[in-house]
Formats: sequence, C-alpha cells, structure tokens
Amino acid sequence: MRTILARVAAVLVVALAVALPTPPATASPAARYTNPIAERRADPHIVKHTDGYYYLTATVPEYDRIVLRRATTIQGLASAQETVIWRRHTSGEMAAHIWAPEIHFINGRWYVYFAAGRSDDVWRIRMYVLESSAANPLTGSWVERGRISTPWDTFALDASTFVVGGVRYLVWAQQEPGISTNSNLYLARTGSTPWTITGTVTRLSVPTLAWETRGYKVNEGPSVIQRGGRVFLTYSASATDANYCLGMLTASASADLLNAGSWTKSQNPVFASNDATGQYGPGHNSFTVSEDGQSDILVYHDRNYRDISGDPLNDPNRRTRVQKVYWNADGTPNFGIPVPDGPTPVRLRSYDLPDRFVRHYDYRARVDANVNPLADSQFRVVPGLTGSGTVSLESVNFPGHYLRHRDFELWVDRDDGGAVFRGDASFVQRPGLASASGVSFEAQNSAGRYIRHSGGMLSLQPVTDAAGQAAATFVLE
Repeated sequence: MRTILARVAAVLVVALAVALPTPPATASPAARYTNPIAERRADPHIVKHTDGYYYLTATVPEYDRIVLRRATTIQGLASAQETVIWRRHTSGEMAAHIWAPEIHFINGRWYVYFAAGRSDDVWRIRMYVLESSAANPLTGSWVERGRISTPWDTFALDASTFVVGGVRYLVWAQQEPGISTNSNLYLARTGSTPWTITGTVTRLSVPTLAWETRGYKVNEGPSVIQRGGRVFLTYSASATDANYCLGMLTASASADLLNAGSWTKSQNPVFASNDATGQYGPGHNSFTVSEDGQSDILVYHDRNYRDISGDPLNDPNRRTRVQKVYWNADGTPNFGIPVPDGPTPVRLRSYDLPDRFVRHYDYRARVDANVNPLADSQFRVVPGLTGSGTVSLESVNFPGHYLRHRDFELWVDRDDGGAVFRGDASFVQRPGLASASGVSFEAQNSAGRYIRHSGGMLSLQPVTDAAGQAAATFVLE
C-alpha cells in the first residue's frame, strides 16, 4: 500500500509541475512609454549609465552643435533640460553638417563620436571624437581628439563601438574607392585609444538589395545588440525619406567577426515605414534597456508623414522614438512595426499557456504561439471608450480597431462611434484572477464575465473555478 501511495504521490507531483505555468525565458515585463520622446531630434543615441541616468544625444536640424540631455527614466528624457556640449567650428574642419553623435563611456571617460564636414566643402564628411573625464558629461569640459583615420580619405560617418569577447570594435559607414555606392559598412578593432583603429579593416556590407538602394545606395548607422551568443548589427538603408529602413547582419559571438563570411544579411528589411500607423522612414537606431533592466529598447527616428518637400536632409521633423524589442523563439530580435504615436503597446501573454499571446486573426481574437506578424499580438491599453475607469485595447496594426465582445466572442472591430460598440469594447482591468502578477479584464457592460481563452479562442465568460481563473489571467509584456 505504501508503495502504491508513493507512486500516486509522485504522479501528482509531476502533474502539478506540468500544470503550473512556467513563463519562457524570453518573458519580460511590459515597457511602456509615450512617443515621441523628442521632437526634431534625429539619429538618436540613448545609453543607460551606471550612475542611474539615461543620456540622449541626437542630430539637431541646424546641423551646428552637439546636444545632450539626461534623466533617470527614458520618458523623463522628453522633458529633460538640454545642454549644448560642443559647437561647430567657424571655419575649416568640423564646421558643417554636424551629424549623428553617439555617446559612450569607455575606460572611465566619456566619448562622443560624430561626423562633420568642412566650411569650404560641407560634403567632405569625416568622423571625429570628443572626450570628457567628467562624471557628469553635461557639465564637464570636452577635448577634441580629432579625426578617426581609416584606410581611405573619403566620405565617412556614423562611427559606433561595441565589445564582444573582451575585444572592442569600431563599426562605421564609408564610401570606398572603386565601389559605386554612397556608403558601405566597415569593422575594425580599436587601437590604443577609442578613436584609433588597428589591424584588419573588414567590409561587412554593401547595399545591393532593392530596399537598400532606393534613392541612394546606402548602408549606414550601424548599431549592435547581443543576446544568446549572437551579435545582431542593425543598419539603415536607402534615402532618408520614407524609403529609409533597417536591415540586419547576424554573426555568432564566437566567430571571427573580422571575417565578412561570419555575418549573414537579412534579405528583407527588419523595420520599415508603415502606412497604418502613420510612421515613415524609421532608421538610424540605437539600443538601450528599460528601467528595470529586463527589456531591450529600440531607439530610432522617423517622421509622421510620408511626403517631403525638397531634400529630406532639409526637413527638420525627424523625431526620437522608442519601443520594446521582442525576441523570437529562435533567439532573433523582432522589432515589429513602428508603433503609432502615443502610448507604446503591450502583448498579453496567457498565464496558463505561457507560450501563447492574445492576437487577432481575420479579426477574431485568439491565443497563439509564435505570432507572425508580431503586431497582430500588440495592443495599446488606452482609456476606456466609455470612460468611468475602464480601459480599451486598441490594435497596433489596425489603429481605430478595438478588442470587443459580441455574442460573447472576442473580435477586433473598427470603432463605429456608437454606444453599443463603446460598451462592448470597454473593460475593467482587475488584478489577475489567478495571480496578482497578471491582469484580468471584466466586461464593463456584462458584470462577472471576463475575457478568457477556451479552445484557443477568446470569449467572454463567467469564471467559476481555478481553471477559469487561469484562463482569464494574462501577463502584460
């Protein structure tokens, strides 16, 4: 008898272990911001430093100075006081087209990489570096460390730096003699200082694909994010109008990064203009992390209109924006689409089926794993259409469409402005019925009924047992 009881107990332990939801390693809390972060600030670079501050620098539309702001939160950068830390020269080098500054903290000092032209030749763009030993780079003095020397004295810009395996690299864009492109991507190790390179210079990427050559043949604005033993290098391609977009190169962190064959180029853009959300020309990105350190954040610029009058470089209205990076099951980053202006979206992960997310498919709401496209599973939690302390869930890739119930089924429908729709699309957000770490949504006009999944579909049902509580609980991510 004792043997039988022991076996039954063992089976129960295993069953309970299987029943308890275990969120995948890729799960991280929602990172919620309001876009844009900064108007008229292009080529943004945000870094979170060990002093607890975020630092933002970016191109100003006058192309005449380098600015810096800091705050303890990413959202706080929107209202942070901006400081001019350097102005262009009045003549000679570094006197025109002050572009794309990046700020890095290396070996106890601050460095700003930037591009600049000459007063007598504004298109003679080269890369330069500033250095400061101050703890606070907004108040400290800056020393000009001069130009970054590369194998060719040609158009060069967008220097950035990263470390893999204890080795620091410099990556940049440049026009190479003999190649009929505007700019390609290059990689080298840094030398004895952060503004010198040493050894082999590797050509990583040349714009050859259709989406890299619209308007101009451009690969520029490289930025690196690392995860799971891989290095992901994003870059911007094509003209700086609505054609501007992000591509990506991928390499193993254990590979020889100075071997161009170690890198694989994505054959399609990983981030591009989107008519539905009204965002155009997203590009020249950087990466930072959320305040809790658990989410990777994509930082980029775009415009909220497609058509530009005249040269896009003379249009001042690129804005700094941010949104969360999600990670696919295969370990690659998923940037989704440029989300609408306003509050950034969340995903609703099922509590008891933790590999599945709320998504719409042919406008029907359901829970699925490996949602593609990502935006089908992104919703903005906005003030409820009926007010009164409720919330509504607006689709990201179908703005103006909301999660609503009809005949107790959940659909994503366009707001028709009517009172019935407003009531059906408004919910009271409650602490999760199965766990306070999650949330549950009770219908505003059908008290006691909650959004829950059943058979993979979402419906509005009363919750009467533990299984129902679990099915009606979601984790915002």
